[in-house]
Amino acid sequence: MDFSVRKIFLPCAVWTRHTLGVAVTLAVAATAVGWSTSMLTKFAIANTTNAAESPRALGDEGPIPELDGAIGWLNSPPLSRKALRGKVVLVDFWTYTCINSLRPLPYVKSWAAKYKDAGLVVIGAHTPEFSFEHERVNVETAVRDLKVTYPVAIDSNYAIWHAFNNQYWPAQYLIDAKGRIRYHHFGEDDYDKIERVIQELLEENGVAGVDTSLVGVSGVGIEAPPDTRDAGSPETYLGYRQAEHFASPERLAKDSRRTYSPPPRPSLNQWGLSGSWNVGPESAVLQAAPGKVVFRFHSRDLHLVMAPTKDGKPVRFKVMLDGAPPGDNYGSDSAPDGTGEVREPRLYQLIRQKGQIADPIFEIEFLDPGVQALDFTFG
Repeated sequence: MDFSVRKIFLPCAVWTRHTLGVAVTLAVAATAVGWSTSMLTKFAIANTTNAAESPRALGDEGPIPELDGAIGWLNSPPLSRKALRGKVVLVDFWTYTCINSLRPLPYVKSWAAKYKDAGLVVIGAHTPEFSFEHERVNVETAVRDLKVTYPVAIDSNYAIWHAFNNQYWPAQYLIDAKGRIRYHHFGEDDYDKIERVIQELLEENGVAGVDTSLVGVSGVGIEAPPDTRDAGSPETYLGYRQAEHFASPERLAKDSRRTYSPPPRPSLNQWGLSGSWNVGPESAVLQAAPGKVVFRFHSRDLHLVMAPTKDGKPVRFKVMLDGAPPGDNYGSDSAPDGTGEVREPRLYQLIRQKGQIADPIFEIEFLDPGVQALDFTFG
């Protein structure tokens, strides 16, 4: 992988089977046309083996960069390249609203616990996508709620991201005890392979009696593995900067208040608004209650990144599937009758379908103004 190429945008929940060869081709094309380095990439890989990352002898990808670009650290004092010498290190790039960053967490947490006494140091490099993810208090809340106890570098200025020449969420880099990057992996899955590399680097460092079994992980809620066999909806942004497939009869207005009506018969993966909204580059903000977002989707799970009002007041909502409460198909952040509240800026799981996956029309009605709706993801 050529880490000098510019970054391009790929959705967080692309369900086609990417390979690194495809990523290289796209990245080289991005370099040729001069796309902005601000277009960061979220990469989903499910139940596939990357051709460029098949089992192989570990290489040497250069020294670990310094980590002094973090604006702060959680669960640890600041760590440095010098302080990590003699340790095997796993650096996991993630951002707390990306579903593809959340689903690997049960594995990363398990590795941190299992191999800590053998000399493994796990570092979560939290590099944000959305504006509210830059705020330390929000990262602190997410780390606490997600029960992440290993060191987390708050990389809000992308300093560590750029030092590694990283391009993807999630991305894992394994560093040996001499401070050399020996392995990398982009996206979800291949957890057994990553753990085998951890074991190999620990043994290489002279650790005797490394437990060569593999962790048994069963993620629940948002962290549960995706159902990639029956997923047909892509990540969909509501902010105009990356919005696609908008189907309300009214034209999407930029940075101005407009009253919308819902699409009468949305096709698969089309969405629309109902009520008074102001659509900015990153999010759609409800100006007066009630207001709705409508989406026709095909996937087991539906998530929506949302934030409460600017002054932090909770926003009540109710979700519906094909005009009825979700019942058994409710998500971890909604009740069977569809009710819930937006209390902090994060990803909310609103639907988990239990039966046969169809193409239902999802509606979320907000009963209070000021909610910020940013991004649909699926799984």
